Amino acid sequence: MRADEGRARRMRVWGALGAAIVSEVAAALALKAALDHPAWYVLVVAGYLTAFTLLSVCLRLGMPIGVAYGVWGAGGVTLTALLSAVLFAEPLTALMGLGMALIVAGVLTVEMGSQRARREEAAR
Repeated sequence: MRADEGRARRMRVWGALGAAIVSEVAAALALKAALDHPAWYVLVVAGYLTAFTLLSVCLRLGMPIGVAYGVWGAGGVTLTALLSAVLFAEPLTALMGLGMALIVAGVLTVEMGSQRARREEAAR
Protein backbone atom coordinates (compact mmCIF):
# COMPACT_ATOMS: atom_id res chain seq x y z
CA MET A 1 0.00 0.00 0.00
CA ARG A 2 1.36 3.40 -0.95
CA ALA A 3 1.96 5.99 1.75
CA ASP A 4 -0.79 8.32 0.50
CA GLU A 5 -3.27 5.41 0.37
CA GLY A 6 -2.37 4.48 3.92
CA ARG A 7 -2.81 8.07 5.05
CA ALA A 8 -6.20 8.30 3.34
CA ARG A 9 -7.30 5.05 5.00
CA ARG A 10 -6.23 6.30 8.45
CA MET A 11 -8.13 9.53 7.84
CA ARG A 12 -11.25 7.54 6.93
CA VAL A 13 -10.89 5.38 10.04
CA TRP A 14 -10.37 8.30 12.39
CA GLY A 15 -13.10 10.33 10.67
CA ALA A 16 -15.55 7.45 11.12
CA LEU A 17 -14.51 7.12 14.76
CA GLY A 18 -14.94 10.86 15.34
CA ALA A 19 -18.40 10.73 13.80
CA ALA A 20 -19.25 7.68 15.95
CA ILE A 21 -18.27 9.63 19.06
CA VAL A 22 -20.36 12.65 18.04
CA SER A 23 -23.35 10.39 17.27
CA GLU A 24 -23.08 8.62 20.62
CA VAL A 25 -22.77 11.88 22.54
CA ALA A 26 -25.78 13.31 20.71
CA ALA A 27 -27.76 10.18 21.60
CA ALA A 28 -26.74 10.35 25.26
CA LEU A 29 -27.64 14.04 25.53
CA ALA A 30 -30.93 13.41 23.73
CA LEU A 31 -31.68 10.65 26.25
CA LYS A 32 -31.48 13.20 29.04
CA ALA A 33 -33.67 15.64 27.07
CA ALA A 34 -36.17 12.87 26.31
CA LEU A 35 -36.99 12.49 29.98
CA ASP A 36 -39.05 15.69 29.72
CA HIS A 37 -39.75 15.71 25.97
CA PRO A 38 -40.28 12.17 24.56
CA ALA A 39 -39.86 13.31 20.94
CA TRP A 40 -36.09 13.32 21.62
CA TYR A 41 -36.19 9.49 21.69
CA VAL A 42 -36.06 9.58 17.89
CA LEU A 43 -32.56 11.13 18.13
CA VAL A 44 -31.59 8.65 20.85
CA VAL A 45 -32.32 5.68 18.59
CA ALA A 46 -30.83 7.28 15.47
CA GLY A 47 -27.72 8.41 17.34
CA TYR A 48 -26.95 5.03 18.86
CA LEU A 49 -27.62 3.17 15.59
CA THR A 50 -25.33 5.57 13.76
CA ALA A 51 -22.63 5.33 16.44
CA PHE A 52 -22.52 1.53 16.38
CA THR A 53 -22.61 1.44 12.59
CA LEU A 54 -19.66 3.84 12.38
CA LEU A 55 -17.78 1.92 15.07
CA SER A 56 -18.17 -1.24 12.98
CA VAL A 57 -16.82 0.69 9.96
CA CYS A 58 -13.68 1.48 11.98
CA LEU A 59 -13.23 -2.19 12.82
CA ARG A 60 -13.82 -3.23 9.20
CA LEU A 61 -11.13 -0.77 8.10
CA GLY A 62 -8.64 -2.45 10.42
CA MET A 63 -8.63 -0.39 13.61
CA PRO A 64 -7.98 -2.66 16.62
CA ILE A 65 -11.06 -2.99 18.80
CA GLY A 66 -9.18 -2.00 21.96
CA VAL A 67 -8.14 1.27 20.39
CA ALA A 68 -11.47 1.97 18.69
CA TYR A 69 -13.56 1.23 21.76
CA GLY A 70 -11.15 3.01 24.09
CA VAL A 71 -11.09 6.22 22.05
CA TRP A 72 -14.86 6.01 21.49
CA GLY A 73 -15.50 5.52 25.20
CA ALA A 74 -13.07 8.18 26.41
CA GLY A 75 -14.22 10.70 23.84
CA GLY A 76 -17.85 9.97 24.64
CA VAL A 77 -17.41 10.27 28.39
CA THR A 78 -15.46 13.50 28.12
CA LEU A 79 -17.71 15.23 25.59
CA THR A 80 -20.90 14.09 27.34
CA ALA A 81 -19.70 15.37 30.71
CA LEU A 82 -18.61 18.71 29.26
CA LEU A 83 -21.75 19.25 27.21
CA SER A 84 -24.11 18.10 29.97
CA ALA A 85 -22.58 20.74 32.23
CA VAL A 86 -23.35 23.37 29.61
CA LEU A 87 -26.74 22.12 28.43
CA PHE A 88 -28.21 20.71 31.64
CA ALA A 89 -26.23 22.57 34.34
CA GLU A 90 -24.90 19.26 35.67
CA PRO A 91 -21.88 19.47 37.98
CA LEU A 92 -18.36 19.41 36.58
CA THR A 93 -15.70 19.41 39.27
CA ALA A 94 -11.92 19.45 39.19
CA LEU A 95 -11.91 15.85 40.40
CA MET A 96 -14.17 14.87 37.48
CA GLY A 97 -11.79 16.69 35.14
CA LEU A 98 -8.86 14.73 36.59
CA GLY A 99 -10.77 11.51 36.03
CA MET A 100 -11.45 12.41 32.41
CA ALA A 101 -7.79 13.31 31.90
CA LEU A 102 -6.75 9.94 33.32
CA ILE A 103 -9.18 8.14 31.01
CA VAL A 104 -7.78 9.98 27.99
CA ALA A 105 -4.20 9.28 29.12
CA GLY A 106 -4.99 5.59 29.46
CA VAL A 107 -6.52 5.44 25.99
CA LEU A 108 -3.51 7.23 24.49
CA THR A 109 -1.25 4.67 26.17
CA VAL A 110 -3.27 1.83 24.61
CA GLU A 111 -3.05 3.53 21.19
CA MET A 112 0.74 3.93 21.48
CA GLY A 113 1.06 0.29 22.50
CA SER A 114 -1.07 -0.77 19.55
CA GLN A 115 1.07 1.23 17.11
CA ARG A 116 4.23 -0.30 18.56
CA ALA A 117 2.80 -3.81 18.22
CA ARG A 118 1.87 -3.16 14.58
CA ARG A 119 5.40 -1.87 13.83
CA GLU A 120 6.98 -4.92 15.47
CA GLU A 121 4.67 -7.25 13.56
CA ALA A 122 5.45 -5.52 10.26
CA ALA A 123 9.17 -5.80 10.94
CA ARG A 124 8.94 -9.61 11.22
